[in-house]
Amino acid sequence: MPVFEYTAKNATTGQILKGTFDAPTRDEVVGHLRKNRLLLVSLREARREIKLSLPGRGISTRDIVIFTRQFATMINSGLPLVQSLTILAAQTENLKLKEVTRSVVHDVEAGNTLADALAKHPTAFPQLYVNMVAAGEAGGILDTILMRLATFLEKNDKLVRKVKSAMIYPAVIFTVALGAIAILLIFVIPVFRSMFESVHMDLPLPTRIVIGLSDFLRVFWPVVIVGVVVGVFAFKRFRATHGGRRRVDAFLLAMPVLGDVLRKSAVSRFTRTLGTLVSSGVSILDGLEITAKTAGNTIIHDAIMASRSSIAGGDTIAAPLEKSGVFPPMVISMIAVGEQTGGLDEMLSRIADFYDDEVDVAVSGLLSLLEPIMILFLGVIVGGMIVAMYLPIFGMMQVIQ
Repeated sequence: MPVFEYTAKNATTGQILKGTFDAPTRDEVVGHLRKNRLLLVSLREARREIKLSLPGRGISTRDIVIFTRQFATMINSGLPLVQSLTILAAQTENLKLKEVTRSVVHDVEAGNTLADALAKHPTAFPQLYVNMVAAGEAGGILDTILMRLATFLEKNDKLVRKVKSAMIYPAVIFTVALGAIAILLIFVIPVFRSMFESVHMDLPLPTRIVIGLSDFLRVFWPVVIVGVVVGVFAFKRFRATHGGRRRVDAFLLAMPVLGDVLRKSAVSRFTRTLGTLVSSGVSILDGLEITAKTAGNTIIHDAIMASRSSIAGGDTIAAPLEKSGVFPPMVISMIAVGEQTGGLDEMLSRIADFYDDEVDVAVSGLLSLLEPIMILFLGVIVGGMIVAMYLPIFGMMQVIQ
């Protein structure tokens, strides 16, 4: 993405400000400046230096959590904002985060708010982070907001890792199974085939099927590889569309055990994110919009946006969430009570804590169920192929006897 250097004038104070902004077009930069009541003086695309970056050195959630906690501690101790950021830039070990922090320091010194400076680096600081910092600056409780952010990021990262761990195990087993089957079909089965041809014996149907699969894979393996690549590419293109992604997400939520894990993790993420935003002073409409973007599931996203439209029209949050059929009745009831009592943020946090534990139980249940299923799958496929190859040998032994 291009980086633009701008010079602008504050419409209220007349102060001249200089800074940089990452945007796809010049119009995006102009729109950003107008939104912040700045009059554009000059604008040009910055020269970009070619930098070699080591793989795996991106900005992780753990890096941001440490950054945020240290930042909150320094602000709470009375250190000035620019000095705190300068110290963070000097002591962070992540080179990319160091560069981003230095850029933030430069923008803050140029007169930008901290939220606006962070907004220029969406890969490091997402919209949720920026909006909460903006609310903290406006309310004079930046240190409190940063501590809440760090806690939220830690819990959200823990939740994501739980769900990923549930996905990794079957993926690894499935990959190993495919590798074992391919090795048997390409290298082992042809040996048996040559032996059977040398004795000119009639082969049972299971043996002929396995030998046919082996011959097909050995001759048409390039077609198989191309077919897999094309299939993966077509699936990605299909999922990139709104309708395609909605169908895939609906299918995942409808799956017997995995769907339960995904649904509970989505509920936990939704309630914790919205509760954190509302308790930090972000408006409910902005909070719902940000939460929808971080939902990770189109069905959940659409349900949250429908709830946002409902509130904008003067209705409640709970009614559209209930219509979606995605959220459990307990969640709907607790949100409705939170709206009525004015304690929505506290109620959302309680729901999130409850569903964090539910995700633990669901992941454990998924893993305990997948293990015997995968073992059975491997035994049936690999064992079946081996038995099919030994059937003619058993027949030969009976004839000899």
